[in-house]
Amino acid sequence: MYKRFDRRGATARRHERIRQQVAGTPSRPRLNVYRSLSHIYAQVIDDIAGHTLVSASSLDPEIKSVVSRGSNIEAAKAVGQLVAKRAKEKGIEAVVFDRGGHVYHGRIAALAEGAREGGLVF
Repeated sequence: MYKRFDRRGATARRHERIRQQVAGTPSRPRLNVYRSLSHIYAQVIDDIAGHTLVSASSLDPEIKSVVSRGSNIEAAKAVGQLVAKRAKEKGIEAVVFDRGGHVYHGRIAALAEGAREGGLVF
C-alpha cells in the first residue's frame, strides 16, 4: 500500500494512527486540517453523523483578498480565525484538533493558533 520510507506514506500512516484515537462528537466535533503545497483547508466534522459542520480554506474569497499566497503561515492563521468564526456562529465552542498526520509546526500550528484566537477551545 505505502512504501516504507515514502514521506507521503509516512504522513498517511500517522494520520491513520491519529484517527484511531481522535473522533468528533456532536458536543465536541473534530477540527481537521489538510495541507497541500498551494493551500490549507480546515473542516469541523461530526464523525458520528458523518457531516461537515463548518469549513474554511485559503481559497475562500474572504481570505484571498487579505493574503497574497495560500501556502504561508499568514494564510493558515487567517483560515484558523475564519473557521473559528464560522464555528462560533453555529454554536460550536470546543473541538478536538486533528492535525492530519502532519507535524504540529509551521502552517499547522499557525492554523491552530488562529482558531484559538478566534475562540475555539482545544
